[in-house]
Amino acid sequence: MAITKDDVLRLAKENDVKFIRLQFTDILGIVKNVAITVEQLEKALDGEMMFDGSSIEGFVRIEESDMYLRPDPSTFVVFPWRPRDGAVARLICDIYNPDGTPFAGDPRGNLKRVLAEAAQLGFSMNVGPEAEFFLFHKDENGVPTTHTHDQGGYFDLAPVDLGENARRDMVLNLEQMGFEIEASHHEVAEGQHEIDFKYADALSSADRIVTFKTVVRTIAQQHGLHATFMPKPVFGINGSGMHCNLSLFKGEENAFFDPKAEYQLSENARFFIGGLIKHARAIAAITNPLVNSYKRLVPGYEAPVYVAWSPRNRSPLIRIPAKRGLSTRVEMRNPDPATNPYLALAAMLAAGIDGIKNKIQPPAPTERNIYHMDAAEREKEGIASLPASLYEAIEELGKNPVIKDALGEHIFNKYTEAKLAEWDDYRTKVHQWELDSYLTRY
Repeated sequence: MAITKDDVLRLAKENDVKFIRLQFTDILGIVKNVAITVEQLEKALDGEMMFDGSSIEGFVRIEESDMYLRPDPSTFVVFPWRPRDGAVARLICDIYNPDGTPFAGDPRGNLKRVLAEAAQLGFSMNVGPEAEFFLFHKDENGVPTTHTHDQGGYFDLAPVDLGENARRDMVLNLEQMGFEIEASHHEVAEGQHEIDFKYADALSSADRIVTFKTVVRTIAQQHGLHATFMPKPVFGINGSGMHCNLSLFKGEENAFFDPKAEYQLSENARFFIGGLIKHARAIAAITNPLVNSYKRLVPGYEAPVYVAWSPRNRSPLIRIPAKRGLSTRVEMRNPDPATNPYLALAAMLAAGIDGIKNKIQPPAPTERNIYHMDAAEREKEGIASLPASLYEAIEELGKNPVIKDALGEHIFNKYTEAKLAEWDDYRTKVHQWELDSYLTRY
Protein backbone atom coordinates (compact mmCIF):
# COMPACT_ATOMS: atom_id res chain seq x y z
CA MET A 1 0.00 0.00 0.00
CA ALA A 2 1.42 3.37 -1.05
CA ILE A 3 2.32 5.84 1.67
CA THR A 4 0.59 9.19 1.20
CA LYS A 5 1.38 12.73 2.30
CA ASP A 6 -1.19 12.36 5.13
CA ASP A 7 0.50 9.13 6.29
CA VAL A 8 3.85 10.94 6.54
CA LEU A 9 2.34 13.81 8.54
CA ARG A 10 0.68 11.30 10.89
CA LEU A 11 3.85 9.22 11.33
CA ALA A 12 5.89 12.35 12.04
CA LYS A 13 3.45 13.33 14.78
CA GLU A 14 3.25 9.81 16.28
CA ASN A 15 7.06 9.56 16.41
CA ASP A 16 7.55 13.07 17.87
CA VAL A 17 9.68 14.03 14.85
CA LYS A 18 11.17 17.53 15.15
CA PHE A 19 13.60 17.57 12.21
CA ILE A 20 13.43 16.10 8.72
CA ARG A 21 16.36 15.68 6.35
CA LEU A 22 15.37 16.05 2.71
CA GLN A 23 17.98 13.86 1.01
CA PHE A 24 19.21 13.50 -2.56
CA THR A 25 22.52 12.60 -4.21
CA ASP A 26 24.77 14.60 -6.47
CA ILE A 27 26.00 13.13 -9.76
CA LEU A 28 28.91 11.40 -8.00
CA GLY A 29 26.53 9.68 -5.55
CA ILE A 30 27.42 11.80 -2.50
CA VAL A 31 24.40 12.21 -0.20
CA LYS A 32 23.24 15.80 0.27
CA ASN A 33 20.47 17.00 2.51
CA VAL A 34 18.42 20.05 3.37
CA ALA A 35 17.29 19.96 7.01
CA ILE A 36 13.88 21.37 7.86
CA THR A 37 11.73 21.48 11.01
CA VAL A 38 8.51 19.51 11.25
CA GLU A 39 6.54 22.74 10.84
CA GLN A 40 7.80 22.92 7.24
CA LEU A 41 7.02 19.26 6.45
CA GLU A 42 3.66 19.86 4.79
CA LYS A 43 5.17 22.57 2.59
CA ALA A 44 7.98 20.15 1.64
CA LEU A 45 5.52 17.35 0.82
CA ASP A 46 3.72 19.77 -1.49
CA GLY A 47 7.00 20.20 -3.42
CA GLU A 48 7.50 23.82 -2.38
CA MET A 49 10.99 23.49 -0.86
CA MET A 50 13.64 25.30 -2.90
CA PHE A 51 17.43 24.96 -2.71
CA ASP A 52 20.47 26.33 -4.50
CA GLY A 53 21.50 23.78 -7.14
CA SER A 54 24.65 25.70 -8.13
CA SER A 55 26.39 24.51 -4.95
CA ILE A 56 25.99 20.80 -5.84
CA GLU A 57 28.54 18.84 -7.90
CA GLY A 58 27.45 18.62 -11.52
CA PHE A 59 24.07 20.27 -11.08
CA VAL A 60 23.60 23.75 -12.60
CA ARG A 61 25.34 27.06 -13.15
CA ILE A 62 24.91 29.94 -10.74
CA GLU A 63 22.52 31.78 -13.08
CA GLU A 64 20.03 28.87 -13.07
CA SER A 65 20.40 27.77 -9.50
CA ASP A 66 16.82 27.50 -8.19
CA MET A 67 15.76 23.87 -7.81
CA TYR A 68 12.77 22.26 -6.09
CA LEU A 69 12.84 19.17 -3.89
CA ARG A 70 9.88 16.79 -4.19
CA PRO A 71 9.99 14.18 -1.40
CA ASP A 72 8.93 10.60 -2.10
CA PRO A 73 6.53 9.76 0.79
CA SER A 74 7.42 6.04 0.58
CA THR A 75 10.98 6.84 1.73
CA PHE A 76 9.95 8.38 5.08
CA VAL A 77 11.84 6.77 7.94
CA VAL A 78 12.86 7.82 11.46
CA PHE A 79 16.57 7.52 12.29
CA PRO A 80 16.65 4.92 15.10
CA TRP A 81 20.05 6.03 16.44
CA ARG A 82 18.87 9.56 17.19
CA PRO A 83 17.06 10.48 20.46
CA ARG A 84 13.37 9.59 20.47
CA ASP A 85 12.55 12.90 22.12
CA GLY A 86 12.65 15.31 19.22
CA ALA A 87 13.35 12.59 16.65
CA VAL A 88 15.02 13.02 13.26
CA ALA A 89 13.50 11.54 10.09
CA ARG A 90 14.39 11.60 6.44
CA LEU A 91 12.71 11.71 3.03
CA ILE A 92 14.49 10.99 -0.26
CA CYS A 93 13.65 13.58 -2.89
CA ASP A 94 13.44 13.97 -6.64
CA ILE A 95 14.69 17.26 -8.04
CA TYR A 96 12.61 19.48 -10.29
CA ASN A 97 13.15 22.65 -12.28
CA PRO A 98 11.12 25.78 -11.41
CA ASP A 99 8.86 25.11 -14.43
CA GLY A 100 7.77 21.77 -12.90
CA THR A 101 9.80 19.50 -15.19
CA PRO A 102 12.18 16.85 -13.79
CA PHE A 103 15.78 18.10 -13.55
CA ALA A 104 17.96 16.22 -16.08
CA GLY A 105 20.91 16.15 -13.66
CA ASP A 106 19.05 14.29 -10.89
CA PRO A 107 20.45 10.72 -10.74
CA ARG A 108 17.29 9.35 -9.09
CA GLY A 109 15.04 10.99 -11.66
CA ASN A 110 17.29 9.66 -14.41
CA LEU A 111 16.90 6.09 -13.14
CA LYS A 112 13.11 6.57 -13.12
CA ARG A 113 13.34 7.66 -16.77
CA VAL A 114 15.25 4.50 -17.78
CA LEU A 115 12.87 2.31 -15.74
CA ALA A 116 9.93 3.92 -17.56
CA GLU A 117 11.53 3.06 -20.92
CA ALA A 118 11.88 -0.59 -19.80
CA ALA A 119 8.26 -0.54 -18.58
CA GLN A 120 7.13 0.38 -22.10
CA LEU A 121 8.47 -3.02 -23.17
CA GLY A 122 6.64 -4.64 -20.25
CA PHE A 123 9.68 -5.12 -17.99
CA SER A 124 10.43 -4.17 -14.40
CA MET A 125 13.80 -4.84 -12.77
CA ASN A 126 14.58 -6.22 -9.33
CA VAL A 127 18.00 -5.79 -7.74
CA GLY A 128 19.71 -7.51 -4.83
CA PRO A 129 22.99 -5.77 -3.90
CA GLU A 130 25.87 -7.25 -1.88
CA ALA A 131 27.85 -4.31 -0.51
CA GLU A 132 31.21 -4.83 1.18
CA PHE A 133 33.05 -2.33 3.37
CA PHE A 134 36.05 -2.02 5.68
CA LEU A 135 36.07 -1.04 9.35
CA PHE A 136 39.27 0.73 10.39
CA HIS A 137 40.57 2.27 13.59
CA LYS A 138 41.10 6.00 14.03
CA ASP A 139 44.29 7.52 15.43
CA GLU A 140 44.53 9.50 18.68
CA ASN A 141 43.30 12.61 16.83
CA GLY A 142 40.26 10.82 15.43
CA VAL A 143 41.70 10.64 11.90
CA PRO A 144 40.84 7.40 10.03
CA THR A 145 43.70 4.95 9.46
CA THR A 146 43.91 1.71 7.49
CA HIS A 147 44.79 -0.22 10.65
CA THR A 148 42.67 -3.02 12.01
CA HIS A 149 43.37 -5.35 14.95
CA ASP A 150 40.94 -7.74 13.35
CA GLN A 151 42.49 -11.08 12.33
CA GLY A 152 39.21 -12.44 10.96
CA GLY A 153 38.59 -14.24 7.69
CA TYR A 154 35.55 -15.23 5.64
CA PHE A 155 32.54 -15.96 7.91
CA ASP A 156 34.71 -15.85 11.07
CA LEU A 157 33.13 -15.09 14.43
CA ALA A 158 34.37 -13.22 17.53
CA PRO A 159 36.84 -12.95 19.17
CA VAL A 160 38.83 -12.54 15.95
CA ASP A 161 36.12 -10.36 14.38
CA LEU A 162 36.40 -7.12 16.37
CA GLY A 163 33.86 -5.43 14.13
CA GLU A 164 31.13 -7.89 15.08
CA ASN A 165 29.51 -5.62 17.68
CA ALA A 166 29.46 -2.71 15.26
CA ARG A 167 28.06 -4.93 12.51
CA ARG A 168 25.34 -6.25 14.85
CA ASP A 169 24.28 -2.67 15.67
CA MET A 170 24.24 -1.82 11.97
CA VAL A 171 21.91 -4.75 11.29
CA LEU A 172 19.59 -3.81 14.20
CA ASN A 173 19.35 -0.20 13.02
CA LEU A 174 18.78 -1.21 9.41
CA GLU A 175 16.01 -3.60 10.46
CA GLN A 176 14.34 -0.82 12.45
CA MET A 177 14.41 1.23 9.24
CA GLY A 178 12.52 -1.48 7.33
CA PHE A 179 15.41 -3.45 5.80
CA GLU A 180 15.10 -7.23 5.58
CA ILE A 181 18.65 -8.43 6.23
CA GLU A 182 19.49 -11.74 4.56
CA ALA A 183 23.13 -12.16 5.62
CA SER A 184 25.76 -10.41 7.71
CA HIS A 185 29.28 -11.77 7.90
CA HIS A 186 32.98 -11.12 7.94
CA GLU A 187 34.50 -11.04 4.46
CA VAL A 188 37.80 -12.46 3.18
CA ALA A 189 40.10 -9.57 4.10
CA GLU A 190 40.99 -8.38 7.59
CA GLY A 191 38.57 -5.68 8.69
CA GLN A 192 36.22 -6.37 5.75
CA HIS A 193 32.48 -6.96 6.21
CA GLU A 194 29.37 -7.60 4.16
CA ILE A 195 25.69 -7.07 4.94
CA ASP A 196 23.20 -8.28 2.33
CA PHE A 197 19.60 -7.12 2.24
CA LYS A 198 16.61 -8.54 0.39
CA TYR A 199 16.14 -7.66 -3.25
CA ALA A 200 13.58 -5.05 -4.25
CA ASP A 201 12.55 -3.08 -7.31
CA ALA A 202 15.44 -1.13 -8.81
CA LEU A 203 14.46 2.32 -7.48
CA SER A 204 13.90 1.04 -3.93
CA SER A 205 17.21 -0.86 -4.07
CA ALA A 206 19.11 2.25 -5.15
CA ASP A 207 17.47 4.21 -2.31
CA ARG A 208 18.43 1.44 0.12
CA ILE A 209 22.06 1.35 -1.03
CA VAL A 210 22.34 5.08 -0.34
CA THR A 211 20.64 4.65 3.06
CA PHE A 212 22.76 1.60 3.88
CA LYS A 213 26.01 3.49 3.36
CA THR A 214 24.81 6.32 5.63
CA VAL A 215 23.80 3.89 8.39
CA VAL A 216 27.05 1.89 8.21
CA ARG A 217 29.19 5.03 8.48
CA THR A 218 27.09 6.46 11.32
CA ILE A 219 27.08 3.31 13.46
CA ALA A 220 30.80 2.67 12.85
CA GLN A 221 31.49 6.17 14.15
CA GLN A 222 29.52 5.42 17.31
CA HIS A 223 31.84 2.43 17.87
CA GLY A 224 34.93 4.58 17.40
CA LEU A 225 35.60 3.01 13.99
CA HIS A 226 35.74 4.40 10.47
CA ALA A 227 33.69 2.62 7.79
CA THR A 228 34.86 3.07 4.22
CA PHE A 229 33.35 2.01 0.90
CA MET A 230 36.60 2.83 -0.91
CA PRO A 231 37.11 -0.09 -3.32
CA LYS A 232 40.78 -0.89 -2.51
CA PRO A 233 42.03 0.79 0.67
CA VAL A 234 44.85 -1.71 1.36
CA PHE A 235 47.31 -3.18 -1.15
CA GLY A 236 47.77 -6.94 -1.10
CA ILE A 237 44.33 -7.94 0.19
CA ASN A 238 40.88 -8.17 -1.41
CA GLY A 239 39.06 -4.96 -2.25
CA SER A 240 35.39 -4.22 -1.65
CA GLY A 241 32.81 -4.99 -4.31
CA MET A 242 29.08 -4.56 -4.62
CA HIS A 243 27.85 -7.48 -6.69
CA CYS A 244 24.43 -6.70 -8.16
CA ASN A 245 21.91 -9.49 -8.68
CA LEU A 246 19.59 -8.39 -11.51
CA SER A 247 16.32 -9.92 -12.68
CA LEU A 248 13.64 -8.74 -15.09
CA PHE A 249 9.97 -9.40 -14.46
CA LYS A 250 6.92 -9.27 -16.69
CA GLY A 251 4.11 -8.82 -14.22
CA GLU A 252 4.55 -11.59 -11.64
CA GLU A 253 6.70 -13.78 -13.90
CA ASN A 254 10.51 -13.86 -13.93
CA ALA A 255 11.40 -13.05 -17.54
CA PHE A 256 14.80 -14.78 -17.14
CA PHE A 257 13.38 -18.24 -16.33
CA ASP A 258 12.52 -20.86 -18.93
CA PRO A 259 12.34 -24.43 -17.51
CA LYS A 260 12.80 -25.96 -20.98
CA ALA A 261 15.85 -23.95 -22.11
CA GLU A 262 19.56 -24.71 -21.61
CA TYR A 263 20.55 -23.75 -18.05
CA GLN A 264 16.81 -22.87 -17.69
CA LEU A 265 17.67 -19.39 -18.94
CA SER A 266 15.13 -17.73 -21.24
CA GLU A 267 15.99 -16.00 -24.51
CA ASN A 268 15.48 -12.68 -22.73
CA ALA A 269 18.02 -13.70 -20.08
CA ARG A 270 20.57 -14.57 -22.76
CA PHE A 271 19.96 -11.34 -24.67
CA PHE A 272 20.21 -9.37 -21.42
CA ILE A 273 23.59 -11.03 -20.73
CA GLY A 274 24.60 -10.27 -24.33
CA GLY A 275 23.80 -6.59 -23.77
CA LEU A 276 25.75 -6.46 -20.52
CA ILE A 277 28.78 -8.06 -22.18
CA LYS A 278 28.62 -5.79 -25.23
CA HIS A 279 28.51 -2.63 -23.09
CA ALA A 280 30.57 -3.82 -20.09
CA ARG A 281 33.64 -1.70 -20.79
CA ALA A 282 31.58 1.49 -20.96
CA ILE A 283 29.46 0.56 -17.92
CA ALA A 284 32.68 0.29 -15.88
CA ALA A 285 33.04 4.09 -15.99
CA ILE A 286 29.88 4.23 -13.85
CA THR A 287 30.07 1.02 -11.77
CA ASN A 288 33.78 1.54 -11.02
CA PRO A 289 33.93 5.31 -10.73
CA LEU A 290 37.22 6.04 -8.95
CA VAL A 291 40.90 5.99 -9.85
CA ASN A 292 41.12 3.55 -6.93
CA SER A 293 38.43 1.25 -8.41
CA TYR A 294 40.94 -0.10 -10.92
CA LYS A 295 43.36 -1.14 -8.15
CA ARG A 296 40.64 -3.66 -7.17
CA LEU A 297 40.04 -4.91 -10.71
CA VAL A 298 43.28 -6.86 -11.01
CA PRO A 299 43.83 -10.65 -11.18
CA GLY A 300 44.38 -12.55 -7.95
CA TYR A 301 41.88 -10.98 -5.55
CA GLU A 302 38.56 -12.54 -6.65
CA ALA A 303 37.45 -9.35 -8.42
CA PRO A 304 36.31 -9.83 -12.04
CA VAL A 305 38.67 -8.59 -14.73
CA TYR A 306 37.47 -10.44 -17.83
CA VAL A 307 34.29 -9.85 -19.83
CA ALA A 308 32.67 -13.28 -19.91
CA TRP A 309 29.80 -15.16 -18.26
CA SER A 310 29.31 -18.51 -16.60
CA PRO A 311 26.48 -20.48 -15.02
CA ARG A 312 28.94 -21.73 -12.39
CA ASN A 313 32.41 -20.36 -11.87
CA ARG A 314 33.18 -17.03 -10.25
CA SER A 315 36.09 -15.82 -12.37
CA PRO A 316 34.04 -14.09 -15.13
CA LEU A 317 32.29 -10.73 -14.95
CA ILE A 318 28.83 -12.29 -14.96
CA ARG A 319 27.73 -15.31 -12.95
CA ILE A 320 24.35 -17.04 -12.94
CA PRO A 321 23.55 -18.12 -9.35
CA ALA A 322 22.12 -21.63 -9.03
CA LYS A 323 18.56 -20.80 -7.93
CA ARG A 324 15.87 -20.89 -10.61
CA GLY A 325 12.17 -20.09 -10.89
CA LEU A 326 11.34 -16.68 -9.42
CA SER A 327 14.96 -16.44 -8.15
CA THR A 328 16.58 -16.70 -11.60
CA ARG A 329 18.99 -13.79 -11.84
CA VAL A 330 22.17 -12.44 -13.37
CA GLU A 331 24.98 -11.43 -11.00
CA MET A 332 27.11 -8.55 -12.25
CA ARG A 333 30.33 -8.78 -10.25
CA ASN A 334 32.39 -5.71 -11.12
CA PRO A 335 30.41 -2.84 -9.47
CA ASP A 336 32.01 -1.44 -6.35
CA PRO A 337 30.29 0.35 -3.46
CA ALA A 338 31.67 3.78 -4.42
CA THR A 339 29.32 3.86 -7.41
CA ASN A 340 26.28 6.10 -7.59
CA PRO A 341 23.63 3.33 -7.46
CA TYR A 342 21.05 5.31 -9.44
CA LEU A 343 23.45 5.71 -12.36
CA ALA A 344 24.86 2.17 -12.08
CA LEU A 345 21.43 0.53 -12.22
CA ALA A 346 20.34 2.79 -15.07
CA ALA A 347 23.45 1.84 -17.08
CA MET A 348 23.12 -1.91 -16.45
CA LEU A 349 19.38 -1.90 -17.22
CA ALA A 350 19.90 0.07 -20.43
CA ALA A 351 22.62 -2.36 -21.55
CA GLY A 352 20.42 -5.39 -20.85
CA ILE A 353 17.38 -3.88 -22.56
CA ASP A 354 19.53 -3.04 -25.60
CA GLY A 355 20.48 -6.72 -25.65
CA ILE A 356 16.82 -7.74 -25.64
CA LYS A 357 15.72 -5.17 -28.24
CA ASN A 358 18.54 -6.07 -30.63
CA LYS A 359 18.64 -9.79 -29.79
CA ILE A 360 22.34 -9.65 -28.87
CA GLN A 361 23.54 -13.22 -28.38
CA PRO A 362 26.15 -13.63 -25.65
CA PRO A 363 29.31 -15.63 -26.37
CA ALA A 364 29.42 -19.24 -25.17
CA PRO A 365 29.66 -19.48 -21.36
CA THR A 366 33.12 -19.94 -19.87
CA GLU A 367 33.57 -23.03 -17.72
CA ARG A 368 37.31 -22.65 -17.14
CA ASN A 369 38.97 -20.44 -14.54
CA ILE A 370 39.88 -17.41 -16.66
CA TYR A 371 42.60 -16.38 -14.21
CA HIS A 372 44.49 -19.54 -15.27
CA MET A 373 44.30 -18.68 -19.00
CA ASP A 374 47.07 -16.71 -20.69
CA ALA A 375 46.47 -13.76 -23.02
CA ALA A 376 46.59 -15.93 -26.14
CA GLU A 377 43.98 -18.34 -24.75
CA ARG A 378 41.69 -15.46 -23.76
CA GLU A 379 42.05 -13.93 -27.21
CA LYS A 380 41.19 -17.26 -28.84
CA GLU A 381 38.05 -17.48 -26.69
CA GLY A 382 37.16 -13.86 -27.51
CA ILE A 383 37.36 -12.78 -23.86
CA ALA A 384 38.05 -9.06 -23.48
CA SER A 385 39.26 -7.32 -20.33
CA LEU A 386 37.58 -4.57 -18.38
CA PRO A 387 39.32 -1.17 -18.61
CA ALA A 388 42.59 -1.00 -16.69
CA SER A 389 42.12 2.60 -15.56
CA LEU A 390 39.45 5.22 -14.97
CA TYR A 391 40.71 7.13 -18.02
CA GLU A 392 40.30 4.07 -20.27
CA ALA A 393 36.78 3.53 -18.89
CA ILE A 394 35.76 7.14 -19.52
CA GLU A 395 37.06 6.83 -23.09
CA GLU A 396 34.90 3.72 -23.57
CA LEU A 397 31.88 5.53 -22.14
CA GLY A 398 32.37 8.39 -24.60
CA LYS A 399 32.22 5.95 -27.54
CA ASN A 400 29.05 4.17 -26.35
CA PRO A 401 25.74 5.77 -27.40
CA VAL A 402 23.58 3.32 -25.42
CA ILE A 403 25.21 4.03 -22.04
CA LYS A 404 25.52 7.75 -22.81
CA ASP A 405 21.78 7.79 -23.49
CA ALA A 406 21.15 5.92 -20.21
CA LEU A 407 22.78 8.84 -18.39
CA GLY A 408 21.28 11.61 -20.50
CA GLU A 409 23.31 14.44 -21.99
CA HIS A 410 23.51 16.56 -18.83
CA ILE A 411 24.73 13.79 -16.52
CA PHE A 412 27.09 12.36 -19.15
CA ASN A 413 28.77 15.74 -19.72
CA LYS A 414 29.05 16.70 -16.05
CA TYR A 415 30.12 13.20 -14.96
CA THR A 416 32.79 12.95 -17.66
CA GLU A 417 34.08 16.43 -16.82
CA ALA A 418 34.39 15.55 -13.11
CA LYS A 419 36.06 12.19 -13.77
CA LEU A 420 38.60 13.55 -16.24
CA ALA A 421 39.52 16.22 -13.68
CA GLU A 422 39.90 13.46 -11.06
CA TRP A 423 42.12 11.44 -13.43
CA ASP A 424 44.22 14.49 -14.28
CA ASP A 425 44.71 15.32 -10.60
CA TYR A 426 45.92 11.75 -9.98
CA ARG A 427 48.04 11.63 -13.14
CA THR A 428 49.98 14.79 -12.34
CA LYS A 429 50.70 14.05 -8.66
CA VAL A 430 53.96 12.43 -7.51
CA HIS A 431 53.10 9.29 -5.51
CA GLN A 432 55.00 7.46 -2.80
CA TRP A 433 55.63 4.50 -5.11
CA GLU A 434 57.58 6.78 -7.48
CA LEU A 435 59.71 8.14 -4.64
CA ASP A 436 60.36 4.63 -3.30
CA SER A 437 61.29 3.34 -6.77
CA TYR A 438 63.23 6.23 -8.28
CA LEU A 439 64.49 8.76 -5.76
CA THR A 440 67.72 6.97 -4.84
CA ARG A 441 68.11 4.93 -8.02
CA TYR A 442 68.38 7.84 -10.46
